[in-house]
Amino acid sequence: MAAIILHVVSLANRPCRRSNFILKSSKVPLKQVMFATIASGTHIEHLSTQPQIFKPDDDSVVKETSCVPESSPVDEAALEKLQDFVSASKRLFVLTGAGISTESGIPDYRSEGVGLYARSDSRPIQYQDFLKSASKRRRYWARNFVGWPKFSSVLPNAAHWALAEWEWAGKVHWLVTQNVDALHTKAQSRRVIELHGCSAWIVCLSCGQKTTRDKLQKRMKEMNPQFSVESQVIAPDGDVVLSDEAVAGFTVPSCSSCHGILKPDLVFFGDNVPRDIRESAFARLLEADAVLVAGSSLEVYSGFRFALAAKEQKKPLGIVNIGPTRADQLAKLKIDGRLSSILPRIQVA
Repeated sequence: MAAIILHVVSLANRPCRRSNFILKSSKVPLKQVMFATIASGTHIEHLSTQPQIFKPDDDSVVKETSCVPESSPVDEAALEKLQDFVSASKRLFVLTGAGISTESGIPDYRSEGVGLYARSDSRPIQYQDFLKSASKRRRYWARNFVGWPKFSSVLPNAAHWALAEWEWAGKVHWLVTQNVDALHTKAQSRRVIELHGCSAWIVCLSCGQKTTRDKLQKRMKEMNPQFSVESQVIAPDGDVVLSDEAVAGFTVPSCSSCHGILKPDLVFFGDNVPRDIRESAFARLLEADAVLVAGSSLEVYSGFRFALAAKEQKKPLGIVNIGPTRADQLAKLKIDGRLSSILPRIQVA
């Protein structure tokens, strides 16, 4: 594999001197603070502070199945069709959804039997509720505080690594993800737009100051020294289910600069994708020659509209997902199966 050039970025958001160097070893500790150069004109500056890790041996790649819905093995004929679809593209646009992260242990919302909606009455917070209700913000942050250590430590699976390798080989023109878990950037994908933002960043709704989620976690620990609730199960957005009694005494931090309301720098349900992010994503789609949807039912319109745009631009659409999607009738190719069992088998040399 070709050498990967990286630079060190200050976590404290201070100006720093960038020193380029070549990594000669694939055995870099996961906690080593290194970040990939992001060379794009899109508004994705938060990607430059997402930790990169090196792909482990095949036997060590994450293989989590508890969040993955049942599916049948994919036959060779379907794989050959996908191989032909990918090989025919010179500038592939990839759209990923929650289904690509279920095999890393992050559940999705809608999968039959294992999605959040199938297992619980819990529903994600709505944007307007977060803005208007201090009690709902307290509930959100208490749950997120408990879930963050596990959510932030989740690692990429074989499907994330495969897409990163496609990019290194020059196959992927751009990858747009609906996920907020940073797993694509952890897997060293660089040409990435996080359509719904990233949970690793926090923004003040008053002054716009940004800080990392890890720094906020430290502040919340200091402000809630007696809060010791634990949970091994996380929701798709990184929080956990806690009782009203458990969250009642939780102290929510405010902006350290203006005491404004802090919010994860991501798109909540009922909110809109920022215009600059949306326009950047559609500009990359316009430059592409084919679209592959990986792990998304496309039930949310912010994702489905890329399938509609592909049809309008007369670009072939392929879909790999467990279960039906909103765009099945628009697709040239639809494969039902696990991404980690499919994408790594596609050759992109």
